[in-house]
Amino acid sequence: MRLKTSLLQEPKHNELVSCVWWTTADELFSCSEDHQILKWNLLTTETTPVIKLPEDIYPIDLHFFPKTIGGKNQNQNEIFVLTSTDGKFHLVSKLGRIEKSVEAHKGAVLAGRWNHDGTALVTAGEDGQIKIWSKSGMLRSTLASQGSAVYSVAWGPDSDRILYTSGRQLVIKPLQPSAKVIQWKAHDGIILRVDWNSVNDLILSGAEDCKYKVWNGFGHLLSSSSLCDYPITSLSWAPDGEVFSVGSFNSLRLCDKTGWSHALEKPKTGSIFSLAWSADGTQLAGACGNGHVIFAHVVEQHWEWKNFEVTLTKRRTMQVRNVTNNAVDILEFRDRVIKASLAYGHLVVATSLQCYIYNTRNWNTPIIFELKEGTVSLILQAGKLVLLVDGAGLYIFSYEGRFISSPKFPGMRATILNAQSISLSNDTVAIRDKTDEKAIFLFEALTGKALRDGKPLIHKLEVVEVALDQCGPSTERKIALIDKNRDLYVTSVHHLGREPKICKAGSMVHNLAWNDAANILCGVQDKQLNLWHYPSVVFTDKDLLPKTQHIKDGSEFSHTSHILRFVGNTVALRQGDGSLMYSNVPPYPALLHEYSSSARWEDTLRLCRFAKDQSLWACLAGMAMANRELTTAEMAYAAIGEFQKVKYINFIKEQPSKASSLGHILLFSGQVQEAEAALLQAGLLYQAIKVNMDLFNWERALELAVKHKTHVDTVLAYRTKYLKTFGREETSKRFLQYADAVEVDWEKIQAKIEMEMTKERENAANASVRTSTVSRR
Repeated sequence: MRLKTSLLQEPKHNELVSCVWWTTADELFSCSEDHQILKWNLLTTETTPVIKLPEDIYPIDLHFFPKTIGGKNQNQNEIFVLTSTDGKFHLVSKLGRIEKSVEAHKGAVLAGRWNHDGTALVTAGEDGQIKIWSKSGMLRSTLASQGSAVYSVAWGPDSDRILYTSGRQLVIKPLQPSAKVIQWKAHDGIILRVDWNSVNDLILSGAEDCKYKVWNGFGHLLSSSSLCDYPITSLSWAPDGEVFSVGSFNSLRLCDKTGWSHALEKPKTGSIFSLAWSADGTQLAGACGNGHVIFAHVVEQHWEWKNFEVTLTKRRTMQVRNVTNNAVDILEFRDRVIKASLAYGHLVVATSLQCYIYNTRNWNTPIIFELKEGTVSLILQAGKLVLLVDGAGLYIFSYEGRFISSPKFPGMRATILNAQSISLSNDTVAIRDKTDEKAIFLFEALTGKALRDGKPLIHKLEVVEVALDQCGPSTERKIALIDKNRDLYVTSVHHLGREPKICKAGSMVHNLAWNDAANILCGVQDKQLNLWHYPSVVFTDKDLLPKTQHIKDGSEFSHTSHILRFVGNTVALRQGDGSLMYSNVPPYPALLHEYSSSARWEDTLRLCRFAKDQSLWACLAGMAMANRELTTAEMAYAAIGEFQKVKYINFIKEQPSKASSLGHILLFSGQVQEAEAALLQAGLLYQAIKVNMDLFNWERALELAVKHKTHVDTVLAYRTKYLKTFGREETSKRFLQYADAVEVDWEKIQAKIEMEMTKERENAANASVRTSTVSRR
């Protein structure tokens, strides 16, 4: 990935260019100390004067009113704010008319920025003050006042916090007066520029110490550059938060979000004082000290999937290489490429006007359909579906180009969705709510209908990443999530009755990915690559989870390693230094998933005996119990030395009826309430009461006995025996009450239990006879 730059032979401005900003993907405004504001048309390569400013106005910063708010174009986006050295900011129409000039600061107004929804404007001045204004230019508040000049300012992702410079320090100040202010020393020189991306919630800073740094929203350093040749005079995030640009004297750099520098250009521009990305993230413009405006676009982006490599060679051209036979195909597009994705045997390319879907078996005849907007910010793929996100919303299509659905929920902001906050499978879409990051909304992919009656899945902490598994029936769909504490949890998308169990599967997990062909999960955990061969085991037997893991330890992994994809038996990671790394994983777990999903239990046993791997036997034990294959489960548990569980499985197999066996299988999995409900539904009252007694849930056992008017004496007898064993006296008022009223006779109790067990066996035998008679007919 690199930048392809272009400069005119002669500059259009006579003096230093102080700021630039895109109005559309092909139109740019530039301001200069020659008092001119010029409009650049990239389609016709023409420049036209917009306004000649008065001689006493030297422009410093320029920012257009947000173009889209709530997915609708606003008329006010024809307005931009212009800050200047005379202590004023000016609201200027796109046609060049100064609508309003406001006395804002003593000394120059060094920065002015609209918030993301266009309801407020922040200005920072040479006088050290930061002020909040209404969109009509009325002063709302003075947010901060300090002794040194504030050179740069940025809004937080939710427009509820302001980031500003204070000498060598960075300050995050919430708009609420009582909220905590975060302040830290960020550089060894005066900080000149900051930017805060609303998609990835990361902060950029550049200073006179010739370094640029990446921070998270809590002020923790994520990346620091090596020493550059000159002070950092400009920087800017691309809209999707995947890359950023850094400007300095005769220097323009392209980096990814981890801080790794992909390309460095050395144009003859002087210092670059301002950088701006177009809304589609494909083009970059810079304001240069020698009067030039430099333009650049990103080329040589790279995508891989199995034996295919796709490279963006030009703005409208891609090269596809099949590495197995070295065959090369060239793909030409009518418009410039904005986004692309390669997975599941399909290449999806979004241009400024159209979407192209190629099948990897045929590169000649793509499916093409028109796009509503030309600002696709994210493409996600599943086995049968593709999801596109633009400024107006998200849209699901089939690989035949047919529109499927458009899930949405109240308050959804499509512009801030990224690959960590949204996940797609063949039947489900999961979206983390930005306004409440503990909430995850779930939708049916094929209809766009909200699951769980529109109620979100609520986690106890803020969620930073969500991922849906890709295989198996929709009824067994699982979702993995990482919360703010970097703990990994797994839960079910579909559930019956009460809230689904959210089970913890790991700690210090920095990012994760599901396999494309089997429900195997991998994640970077501390400095290890961890594979959960069967994460669903947390719902069947949580004790097996550590035994189903495979850990690849090594110094090459770090918390900055990012998983790009998990395809087949290979995990692709981007390291903190920008290098690509491939890690092979054992092929047997995927094969085990395939056999178990098709109920080939004899093959699973043969595979485990061949591989002689304890983790594989543990996976099989969990899979067999989940599918109620008790004989296979018994052999698998025996292979890993879990003899107590083998004994309990034998006890389950000896149960007289299927209902009784089901209840004890649920109990084996820790689903006590479900086990009790299943036994009660089958009319096995004694079994339900006995389950609670075995678990020492005495109050619940007595409650059931009293409610159904049976076995009250049984509960009292076993309770008395239990207390006698431990030398304790009865203290429960309820048990004392019934002990006085009910006579306990062990012989009668044993006879009653035996009679019920006999009746259960007879009912089970009769049911079996009826079933076999019906099948013969």
